Amino acid sequence: MLILKDMLAQEIYDKYETVIGLEIHAQLQTKSKAYSADSAEYGALPNTHVSPITLGHPGTLPKFNENTLQFGVRLGLAVGSTITYENQFARKNYFYADLPKGYQITQDKTPLCTGGKITIKKNNGTKDIGITRIHMEEDSGKSIHDLDPFHTLIDLNRAGVPLLEIVSEPDIRSAQEAYDYLTEVRQLVRYLEICDGNMEEGSMRCDANVSVRIKGTKKLGERTETKNLNSIRNVFRAIEFEAKRQIEVLEAGGEIKMETMGFDALTGATKAMRSKEMAHDYRYFPEPDLQAIFVGERYVADVKETLPALPKELIEKYTTQLNLSDYDAEVLTEDKHFALFYEELIRLTKSYKTAANWMMGAIKSYLNENAIEIKEFPLRPKHIAELIDLIESGAINNSMANQKVFPAMIEQPELSAKALAEKNNWIQESDTGALDEFIEQALAKFPDKVEAYKAGNKNLLGLFMGEVMKASKGKADPKVTGNLLREKLEQ
Repeated sequence: MLILKDMLAQEIYDKYETVIGLEIHAQLQTKSKAYSADSAEYGALPNTHVSPITLGHPGTLPKFNENTLQFGVRLGLAVGSTITYENQFARKNYFYADLPKGYQITQDKTPLCTGGKITIKKNNGTKDIGITRIHMEEDSGKSIHDLDPFHTLIDLNRAGVPLLEIVSEPDIRSAQEAYDYLTEVRQLVRYLEICDGNMEEGSMRCDANVSVRIKGTKKLGERTETKNLNSIRNVFRAIEFEAKRQIEVLEAGGEIKMETMGFDALTGATKAMRSKEMAHDYRYFPEPDLQAIFVGERYVADVKETLPALPKELIEKYTTQLNLSDYDAEVLTEDKHFALFYEELIRLTKSYKTAANWMMGAIKSYLNENAIEIKEFPLRPKHIAELIDLIESGAINNSMANQKVFPAMIEQPELSAKALAEKNNWIQESDTGALDEFIEQALAKFPDKVEAYKAGNKNLLGLFMGEVMKASKGKADPKVTGNLLREKLEQ
């Protein structure tokens, strides 16, 4: 009976389609704030990166940080947006304790970027999520509710830090698609080096607009907005819960109200915070203290010249030109600096697959075990290229390279792979005269096994190989040894 109930419940949920749009706030990695010279560095003591301009004192005037514009144009070009020529600033008026001016400097009618898309991967291909707009604005301060049982504490260090707000079209249809979209955006801003994408520190935050409708209908349902989600996982959880909650309200004969929701990460539930009936009553008006910024074609072209290779371009290169698998390409491009390391490595060796295997194997394992990033890795691409050359020349085998040479290189990065192998007598023996002696010893040790091999038990070759390796202290060339063993055994 319970199973039947569950099946019926799932059928009810399956009648509906979830419609999602995300608003992502990306805090920019500028040295100073959007409209003042105050430091934008994260992690300082509370209320130390402030000034009369940040605090909105009478008589103070903002001054535009040009890096905000450059970063915005970089992102717009990367997603295929149209860059707006005349950019005006506006005041968005509302009172909040961590917004000392009483208004936020933003863009209203002239967003810096319009249109564009982010492509996410699906099981059956890809899907494009449209971008509505990307605009420049400043951040508010931070309210802290859990340090004092009676008071809310305010830290204004973040007030005035430059942001790009990335608003998607309502093209997202599931929590998983939202998760994938947000992952792609975070990877992109990291590649562009405009935002570190660290949601836990608040440098990238997400608001999720969620509504549901009966599948096949065109009209959008009433939406709610879940604010300030601070991890990709929590975006997924909040959307899953909110979509289910809305379906249950509608099935019970209720209606969805346009509300601002909060998300409790402990319970996994959304909760209404306030009505959004007055959501657009911010009394926008042109910012009188900032002139319009005009972005010409020459400026856009100059910024375009600074763009790095982006993940999708590298993936296409690796899969089509280098013949790597989709999996290999995705792992190599997860992190920009990891991809750059590989890019430099393949300029030094044409063994693309071998280079990829070293990146995803021994190198990635070392990074994970030591909790470091590739920028802190003690070896440079030239060291790994030398190691690959040593293997492919037949001087050492893969086992020796992984177990002996690679660890020694990390301990002594000033020495080349070849110098270390020679110093430690690890160069493998390929001289047939020396190998013949080791082979004769192995065959003499197991005369009965030799007869068994000749009688048809070819699996015994591994036993003889092991004996030769033991006798040569691992230095015997496996390929040459294997060929010589077969010749001897088949005489």
